[in-house]
Amino acid sequence: MHEWALAQSVIDATIKIVKEEGITSPRRVTVGIGELQDIDLDIFKKAIDDIKKTTSLKEVEFVYKTNPAVLKCNNCGHEWMYHDSVKELSEEERENIHFIPEIVHIYVRCPVCGSSDFEMKNGRGVFIERIE
Repeated sequence: MHEWALAQSVIDATIKIVKEEGITSPRRVTVGIGELQDIDLDIFKKAIDDIKKTTSLKEVEFVYKTNPAVLKCNNCGHEWMYHDSVKELSEEERENIHFIPEIVHIYVRCPVCGSSDFEMKNGRGVFIERIE
C-alpha cells in the first residue's frame, strides 16, 4: 500500500535527521501531511507504529498534522480550497490524485474562470515538520 511506503520513508528520513543533527533522545516527531496526498491516516499511523518498533525510534511519539490544500489560479488569481473541488470528483478521480498528486490539473478547474492553470500553494506531500 502507498501508506506503508510513505511510512517507511518517514521513518528512514527521521533516523537520518536524528543522526545528522546529533539528537540523542528524540521524544516526538511531527509529521505534516498535505491534504492533496489523500492518505488513509489510520493505515499510515499503523504503518509508522509497526515500522518504528524495529528501529531506534520505538519509544518516539509520532503526531500528525494535516495541511489543507490551497490552490491559486494563474489565470484570474482566485484562491480556493482543494476540499471544495474534491466534492465534484468521482472516487476513481480522487484515487488517481491520491497516487499522483501532480495530475490534479487534469481533474480540477478554477471555480471562477474554469482554468486548469493553477498552482498548489499548500497541502502537498508528506514531510517531517519537527523533531523534539
